[in-house]
Amino acid sequence: MSRNPLPVCLFLFASLTAFAEMSCDLSGYKAQDGLAARMRAGSLEITWQGEHRERLRAEFTLRDGKPTIGELAVRKETGQWVSLGRNLEPEFQLTTGVRRLSQQQVSPLNTLGIDLTPEVVGREKWNSFWDAPLMVPGRLNTNVDLPRKREEIQVSAAKINATACHVKTDGARLEVSFNGLEAGIFSGTLQYTVYRGANLLRQEAIAKTNEPSVAYKYNGGLKGFAITDNTRVVWRDTARGWQRYAFGGSVNDDPVGLRARNRLAILETGGGSIAVFPPSHKFFFSREIETNLGYVYYRKDSETSLSIGVRQPDKEVGAKPWGVSDLVWNRRVSESRSHLHNFALYNAPPGTTQRMPVYFYLSAGDAKSTQQTVMNLTHDDVYKPLPGFKVMVSHFHFHLNEQLTDAGTIDFEPTWLPVFRDLGINIAILADFHSDSHPTDTGKVRLDEQKVYFQGCERFSDRDFLLIPAEEPDANFGGHYMFLFPKPLYYTHGKPKAPQPFVEDLPGYGKVYHTTTADQELDLLQKESGLAWQTHPRTKGSTGYPDAIRDRDFFKSDRYLGGSFQSLPVDLSQQRICEDRCFGLLDDMNNWGAPKYMLAEGDTYMKYPDDETYPQLMVNYVKLDRVPKFKDGWQPVVNALRAGDFFVTTGEVLLRNWAIEGAGAKRTYTAEAEWTFPPEFAELVSSDGVKVTRQIINMKEMAPAASHKFRIPFDATGKKWVRFAVWDSAGNGAFTQPTHLR
Repeated sequence: MSRNPLPVCLFLFASLTAFAEMSCDLSGYKAQDGLAARMRAGSLEITWQGEHRERLRAEFTLRDGKPTIGELAVRKETGQWVSLGRNLEPEFQLTTGVRRLSQQQVSPLNTLGIDLTPEVVGREKWNSFWDAPLMVPGRLNTNVDLPRKREEIQVSAAKINATACHVKTDGARLEVSFNGLEAGIFSGTLQYTVYRGANLLRQEAIAKTNEPSVAYKYNGGLKGFAITDNTRVVWRDTARGWQRYAFGGSVNDDPVGLRARNRLAILETGGGSIAVFPPSHKFFFSREIETNLGYVYYRKDSETSLSIGVRQPDKEVGAKPWGVSDLVWNRRVSESRSHLHNFALYNAPPGTTQRMPVYFYLSAGDAKSTQQTVMNLTHDDVYKPLPGFKVMVSHFHFHLNEQLTDAGTIDFEPTWLPVFRDLGINIAILADFHSDSHPTDTGKVRLDEQKVYFQGCERFSDRDFLLIPAEEPDANFGGHYMFLFPKPLYYTHGKPKAPQPFVEDLPGYGKVYHTTTADQELDLLQKESGLAWQTHPRTKGSTGYPDAIRDRDFFKSDRYLGGSFQSLPVDLSQQRICEDRCFGLLDDMNNWGAPKYMLAEGDTYMKYPDDETYPQLMVNYVKLDRVPKFKDGWQPVVNALRAGDFFVTTGEVLLRNWAIEGAGAKRTYTAEAEWTFPPEFAELVSSDGVKVTRQIINMKEMAPAASHKFRIPFDATGKKWVRFAVWDSAGNGAFTQPTHLR
């Protein structure tokens, strides 16, 4: 019987149509050593020099208008090319909800007499912390305009119908972009970036929406990896045990979120490996706990194909309740439940270009060697020791007094202690007496609790680790703020039933202060060489502050340090972490008057060794030769903070030896910096007291995992202050405190 050749012809025609030749605009491409692009047989081929003399290759084509990676391959200095994947398709999924103002913000606005006009709500909602746009119907008294409705939430898989391809050289990197990306209410482009000197491939959706109140999250990855006898996904679990899955199970309906240590999963292909991970800090929006929610995924799509990528889950998972007494246990359960209503997602103000990246690391090695190499990007999730500096963190509500009292012994080691040690932290400023204990008591109850607090901090301090007992009042200065003294100090700040002296000596406690006014609090700070600063300024319980107190004597005092720095909110259209709220305030405060600084803070609750703490924490490197002993007090810490002798960092970028040379109009800012990810830019920020200007130094020509000594001439004429920062391509950075010029 004769066969009809028509079906075969139609199949061949369809295949040729699907993989039709692609043309790319190469007008923005400039050939250079170690970074090349060329059209080859209707496909775009990118090759670049990686780490350890490895060569890397990515081949792009179009299939029915959808960008496809024809092949990802790696080659050692000597040897054959190893294919890591063929015919891979990008995938992105966006989930959107409605951004709402929180009642926590409304309360201080009401206190300040600020009406909730549409303009005020429209501005302040973008600084919401207590918001969970995907939690329906929402918890009463958490946000305005509740309940939420399910129809507010949209889940959209990105579709790409590309009609154009553009290749651009940008310093020591190549960018390949495709138009035609649509994902629900978002539209934009798909972009791939490779970097000379790094084995990284960055895939990102770059898109915007014009809707008025959008909060969103994204998942992103690659699909189409072949399943063979040598294919397996490898990761470390939260206890650092090595886990693997060889895709012998059934097909998955949804992505399988892996609670992988270090936010890292690695696909072994037999000849090599490809790792997948999110940006190490900017991917994470602010939360009160760091429970590992599973930020990487795999999905078995068929018996022969799989996908890998990064993800944000739909909701929070509450902290583990603890406690022996019913009082403490019930309060912890309630607190754990409340965490579910704090999962704010990212901001997408109308018309802003949101960048949603996922990183792939191409390697000729196995999973374990690849893991070690990738972890160099974050110093193994450790804040690297730096001679002449000590790593300090601040603002943690661990309820140490209650935990020790509930345990019945002061020799009960808390679960958060090894977390700090493992991160390389030397000094931790705690903040008991917030939602725990009896913060407003003015007598024996609070004083006894303070005694346990002080004893606990002393017990667990060590030769190179200091626990400082501080507090976050919301009493007389306005908003929330921190009190830090150079030694343990008994004081109260509540309203007593009977008059109390400002200071008295009490048996069992010694000197005790009682404050009921802002003037008394300032007097206390001055007498005891303490510091105060605004916690979470311009958001949460400090909405409207410190703007409302800028003319008060206590704010103008040198005892008022400034404000705290925290990645809140997260807007992926911004180049810098906390670009508007934090740096906007830092610049404003220094324009208002005397030097003010921003101190990195956590403002988080319980921690456990299986949490994913590093990506959600920024730290301070304080100029100190040694860690003070608890019994000697920590006046050197207070002095260094008051002098601005510290820098803030995510950990991947480090600074040292910054100074201003010269006098008069012609001066030079000098600083040494090192980084791990490919760098983006440095900036010298200055102001005449009114207008803030930026001198940008493009670093895209510089290599990853390198360092540089900056010498930046600037005209000091009319300048009031100047500060310096360095940012990398993944959104990580470090900045110095403002130096006021004379």
